[in-house]
Amino acid sequence: MFTLDAVKVHFSTNPDFVLSRIHIGDEVISVTGLKSLINFPQSVHLLREPLLALEPFTVQKLVEMGQELPASSDRIIDEILNGMLIAVHDATDVCISIIPVPQSLSRSISNPLTENNVRGSSSAFNEDIDTNLGLLRKHVNSSELQINHYSCGSMTKNTVTLCFLNQSIDPNLLHSITQLLESGANSDLSTLKDLSKLFKFPLLTLVSSYLVSELPQTASRALKDGKVVIFIERLPFAIILPSLISDMFMTEDDLNHPMIYSVLLRSLRVIGALMTLMAPGLYVAIVSVNPDVLRFELAHTIAISRLDVPYPAIIEALLLLLILELIMEAIIRLPSSIGPTVTMVGGIVLGEAVVQAKLVSSLLIIVLAAVTIANATVVGFQNSYLIRLLKYLLLFLSALFGVTGLLAGIVIICAYLSSLTTLGVPYLQLKQPKGE
Repeated sequence: MFTLDAVKVHFSTNPDFVLSRIHIGDEVISVTGLKSLINFPQSVHLLREPLLALEPFTVQKLVEMGQELPASSDRIIDEILNGMLIAVHDATDVCISIIPVPQSLSRSISNPLTENNVRGSSSAFNEDIDTNLGLLRKHVNSSELQINHYSCGSMTKNTVTLCFLNQSIDPNLLHSITQLLESGANSDLSTLKDLSKLFKFPLLTLVSSYLVSELPQTASRALKDGKVVIFIERLPFAIILPSLISDMFMTEDDLNHPMIYSVLLRSLRVIGALMTLMAPGLYVAIVSVNPDVLRFELAHTIAISRLDVPYPAIIEALLLLLILELIMEAIIRLPSSIGPTVTMVGGIVLGEAVVQAKLVSSLLIIVLAAVTIANATVVGFQNSYLIRLLKYLLLFLSALFGVTGLLAGIVIICAYLSSLTTLGVPYLQLKQPKGE
């Protein structure tokens, strides 16, 4: 009983720790676990009934009901923290780890919160890895689907699951990822930042090295394209590696439309990304540096709209862009019941007020409203951050050098994107075929 005594001391300050004894004839079995993780009365009942039915009691019958553990208090503590029921035969100190009746701690399968689809499945991943794997298997019904579990963390143990298709995955990519996950056995891995640190992704890169998705169909398409899918315990989404530029414009839902509509939708997303990048910079370039590129009538109209604005176009654009960024962040942070209403009314009132006060031109309001809408067409929330950030580079270059600066900025962005690789895969590669 020394092993169990050490466990009792370890959990002495935990009110959800339960230790009870059950009697099977003349034998005594100590049963322990955390009632916050397991349904303790039902679990004890399921343990007691088979033992009573199998009289006379033998230790071997108890061992057959679970997994025998070594006489190590550390191992027993780990099993308890993992939600297992521990049974110890008092006379022999034989310790068994038994799968209990768990507490219902996971939310049910629901609709996605951050992604929308028109004709695809409406189910979304949640915080439970087993549920997520079940959803993934529903979409990838193949014997080639390989699932590997890894336990990471020294202070806090966390389960990381790696999924891939044997027939599609590049062996070099798989070898790199498995080596990194195996080397992180002692690294705490509970956030995307921890994953980036483990995989040695650049900290200052503007482009995300992974794609995050709540949708099982997106994860299944990634597996078929030769990528890997990672689930981290308590994170309600799949992490897809590597991320490619095509992920910014293509969704699995596109394949549920006729080809011509799929091409049209993807073209609209490309146009939306280009508009978000270029429209603010083009406005500043034409107004401040190169008004001569416009027809006289259009240039005259723009000049009249800015007649009473007291500062340069770059300051005007930055002021309104800052307000729009604050509104977009407020939409995310405010409660869903009042957030859209407050931000919509605030945006309309504020926009009307700044135009009436001659702080910005009405044309800029139109341009930035179009930019905000266009930015929402990009697939993936992290990809929209990239576009939102890069537009400021083009904005400053346009203010300094006009249209020439805008074109130079586009060249710089293309050169930067072409230099990026994730786990040896170029970012501008459209797909990840096996063997490349």
